[in-house]
Amino acid sequence: MAIQDIYPTGLRLLGRAVLVVGGGRVALRRAKGLLDAGGKVTVVAPYACADLRELADAGLLVWKKRRYSSTDLDGVWFVQTATGHADVDTAVSADADERRIWCVNASDHESSAAWTPAVAQVDDVKIAVNAGGDPRRAMARRDAVATALEAGDLPLRRRRAAAVGSVALVGGGPSDAGLITVRGRRLLGQADVVVADRLGPRTLLNELAPDVRVIEVGKTPGHHPVPQSEINRILVDEARAGNRVVRLKGGDPYVLGRGGEEAEYCRLHAVDVEVVPGVTSAISVPAAAGIPVTHRGLAKGFSVVTGHEELSEIPARPDHTVVLLMGVNRLRDSVGALAQAGMPIDTPVGIVENGYLPQQRVTIGTLETIAAQAEAVGVANPAVIVIGDVVRVSPYAPEHFKTSDYSTTTPNKPRVAS
Repeated sequence: MAIQDIYPTGLRLLGRAVLVVGGGRVALRRAKGLLDAGGKVTVVAPYACADLRELADAGLLVWKKRRYSSTDLDGVWFVQTATGHADVDTAVSADADERRIWCVNASDHESSAAWTPAVAQVDDVKIAVNAGGDPRRAMARRDAVATALEAGDLPLRRRRAAAVGSVALVGGGPSDAGLITVRGRRLLGQADVVVADRLGPRTLLNELAPDVRVIEVGKTPGHHPVPQSEINRILVDEARAGNRVVRLKGGDPYVLGRGGEEAEYCRLHAVDVEVVPGVTSAISVPAAAGIPVTHRGLAKGFSVVTGHEELSEIPARPDHTVVLLMGVNRLRDSVGALAQAGMPIDTPVGIVENGYLPQQRVTIGTLETIAAQAEAVGVANPAVIVIGDVVRVSPYAPEHFKTSDYSTTTPNKPRVAS
């Protein structure tokens, strides 16, 4: 049978009688698939493997413990042979052909009236692959397609409007399209409407289908052209119109991203909402400059705050990392507050602008000098500020900042020049 002879289709077997002839592992796999499709499964075999017997004992299928008889085809819509004996499978297939019942002959795919494809499911999309009767080849192709769908490299978007829409709050990470999660990328590929922030993986918007609407709601410090209340309303209204809505954010929706407010508003208005975590800029952007927020012998903990928050409750020690988000405009006030709280003025400070983007820039100084340095070079948002001894680890740090001993006993011993 040539591959051109195949007419791909899908059988809706819910509540229909189906027959599996055979009781081994192949029969088990086929019986499970038929049960998943809602078929009323009967297994005919003198012997059944333990898992098949368990399904029969649970009442999920009927096992007739005997050899096959042509009367087993009475009232059956579909047949799967899997006895492991070519003569038996051929006899079953011939009987089924005579009665015009579709039958998969596991022993001889060339003469089989139907083939069982390699199947995978991604959300509500079911993939079925035939590969010229070569099951391993079919499985490899199936896995490749399923992986591409999972990753959002292939479209999963519905083309028929849904009766009820939904909202996904997707953390896009710090601008680099490669740092969005697989789940976030997939949901973006399914979206009818994208409500986009200024930060996050903007290049992914260029990959959307032309008819996907993008609603820009980006904010800059001190400038909120679309108030949060209006963003909340947009999400609910679009979902109620039957759209799959993705709220694409930079970083993580629940880390100083107001995602909690948006999720709460959706739930209050009976709109299904999913939260997809993202790679928060508080950790990832310092990493782009080689700065870990914790490091053995230097820091065991860290705090993340905005530059607009009080810093009096933050431990004022170089071995407790402070990460400031949205803190450029009040940098001088923030470092002054930490110094007043007791943090040494020679504590290292790093500022990472445009993390992971081609225009990324790193400025490193101390609590005493960083405000003047930032003003001199024109540091601007988006930027993440890291305060603490972990800045010493950065490859951008001055040589005299670096340490030679990261042990817990002498964590900050300066490097001795040779």
